[in-house]
Amino acid sequence: MTMLDDRTTAAAHWPTAYPQGYAVVDVETTGLARDDRIVSAAVYRLDAHGDVEDHWYTLVNPERDPGPVWIHGLTQEVLVDAPLFVDVADAFSERLADRVLVAHNAIFDWSMIAREYARASRTAPVRQRLCTIALAKELALPLPNHKLESLAAHFGVVQRQAHHALDDARVLAEAFRPSLHAAARDGVRLPLLECRPLTEWSDGPPRPRVGHQPSYGHRPAGAPSYGGTWRTSRKRPACPYPNPGRYETGQPLKQGMRVAFSGDTSVERDLLEDRAFDAGLHIASSVSRLTSLLVTNDPDSATSKTLKAKTYGTPVMDEAAFTQLLRDVAPADEDGRGGG
Repeated sequence: MTMLDDRTTAAAHWPTAYPQGYAVVDVETTGLARDDRIVSAAVYRLDAHGDVEDHWYTLVNPERDPGPVWIHGLTQEVLVDAPLFVDVADAFSERLADRVLVAHNAIFDWSMIAREYARASRTAPVRQRLCTIALAKELALPLPNHKLESLAAHFGVVQRQAHHALDDARVLAEAFRPSLHAAARDGVRLPLLECRPLTEWSDGPPRPRVGHQPSYGHRPAGAPSYGGTWRTSRKRPACPYPNPGRYETGQPLKQGMRVAFSGDTSVERDLLEDRAFDAGLHIASSVSRLTSLLVTNDPDSATSKTLKAKTYGTPVMDEAAFTQLLRDVAPADEDGRGGG
């Protein structure tokens, strides 16, 4: 079937309950914690059938350290004259209004956007979101993992500048369109979720640099579980890749690396571990001499994992830097050799 035939077939069976427009969004941030900020944002507006109407991009001054510059490339010098979020909120709202927000791992993008609007005493004019990871699962796409680059490769979309909000949004828009048409053709329910505005939020003190993030403290009554002793363990299939050894600073993560987590995390622990597992990493329940990396927001705590990491010389990284690096995990060695 040609692309034209596919489009004609999908249009002929287009579900009337599908949304009338979409806002494909990508944001780059200073990290993933509750007090992290957006440093750039992009929106591609699509019509009901996924065709591009226009696009928009802006830098945003985060009013704090820009975080993992080696990932998003936005230094303090670049951002110092950028507008504050409150200054671009109207333009952002214009592009979100009455559309479904579409993003890759949409809960993250929506959480960051909702917090920025809350800080500006505003509410984002969007009521539903769609995660392209969830849609890929609904469509049972044969992807090796759920990274954006894998989704793009499946649909023949070329990435030009990974971790640049405008190009990531373009890539996602181009990959979302055929996903949407496949869903319409096959009568697949779109995995739409409600976007609830924040009613409570708080900012911690700006962190001077990535690598030393404070613990987020005890869990308030009724709050969701985000790791540590509050999380029940769950079993995952064995990692199929050999351990390539320890993580080296400035290098990408590599499939097969053994990663352990310690302490509270801003992203729900199971979600964070699922993302790491989908990227090809081994989730370790403890720290040993074979551990490639320990992820913790409180490296100075006296937990058994952090103490063992110091004893063994295991590299330590905070959640923000780790999650940024999850976007570009290097493939395992083709010859199957690993570091143990």
